[in-house]
Amino acid sequence: MRVAGSARRNGIALTDRQRLAWLRIIRSDNIGPATFRELINHFGSADAALEALPDLSRRGGAARTLKIASIAEAEREIEYAHKFGARFVGIGEPDYPPALRQIDAAPPLIAVKGDLSVASLPAVGVVGARNASISGTKFAAMIARDVGRAGYGIVSGLARGIDTAAHRASLETGTIAALAGGLDQPYPPENLGLLDEMTSGRGLAISEMPFGWEPRARDFPRRNRLIAGMALGVVVIEAAARSGSLITARLAGEFGRLVFAVPGSPLDPRCEGTNRLLKEGATVTTGPQDVLEALAPISQLDLFSSPDVEEPHSDGRAMAPPPSDDDRSRIVEALGPTPVEVDDVIRHTGLSPSAVYLVLLELDIAGRLERHPGGFVSLTSFN
Repeated sequence: MRVAGSARRNGIALTDRQRLAWLRIIRSDNIGPATFRELINHFGSADAALEALPDLSRRGGAARTLKIASIAEAEREIEYAHKFGARFVGIGEPDYPPALRQIDAAPPLIAVKGDLSVASLPAVGVVGARNASISGTKFAAMIARDVGRAGYGIVSGLARGIDTAAHRASLETGTIAALAGGLDQPYPPENLGLLDEMTSGRGLAISEMPFGWEPRARDFPRRNRLIAGMALGVVVIEAAARSGSLITARLAGEFGRLVFAVPGSPLDPRCEGTNRLLKEGATVTTGPQDVLEALAPISQLDLFSSPDVEEPHSDGRAMAPPPSDDDRSRIVEALGPTPVEVDDVIRHTGLSPSAVYLVLLELDIAGRLERHPGGFVSLTSFN
């Protein structure tokens, strides 16, 4: 069974000015993917959003001056990326991984290095234990090799054990390494040679973190999110009860992707997590054919619908004026530490959606709002 080759690419390329502005926004304080999307959708362009940031932060009640990445800082990072052999790709551009752009709060800008054609392949994630057994690494290699030969890209996290086996087995067919730190800060160091093999051949490295960023423990769930987002399905091989691979599996399920688990001995603690996934409904996987047959109905789905973050060619700023202080107070009073749906805030206050979304954006930029999966929001604990 073989899927079609690289899928068609479409999208709109950013201008150099837009790319610089996008990078400035995403590198500024209190701005993540969801906030970035709200800014572009509300103001129409990154340039207009940058101009509005100080006022948004002030109206949101920020305790300190918002740190906005400067033009010089963004230019230095773009120049460094170029010298490193990498570049930045925006969510609406043709080279952005198509499945990743469909997830909630996808990274608006990613740094990539290597063969960009691999990003357009339908992908399968292969993850598991760092201290994998010999049989586990052999099985991971078999899955990656055979699924890769069927036309899928193999996505993993460059970790020891299962990840390493999956990347090596798919070097010729197409493999993607999602990194927790900057592209120039791969982890673990012993896999630097493997990463070089990937990026100089049929492989790709991807990160949403700044160049020079050394990965910390809190960054690996973001790496796992990239893996789950790029893949149509994730195969988990030897995952302990508290394995990071289970985070990848959970995220894949939240994104509507398939989760495959390889059964293991109940006496092996490395298999406790995978066996639990099977109890929870993951697809039993004893060979590559299990993966290929399950993915066949969805591998041809159109993943290239237009993203919801896209700049128009002109910078139109026709928009309603900011809400009054009274309206702003009503919205803040409707919020609390418990996450609520934005639609509930709109119904509760009786204000227009545009007014509510703008005040939420102000609070977000000021560092007073937390965004949760599914469109829920809450006030931060220090409000």
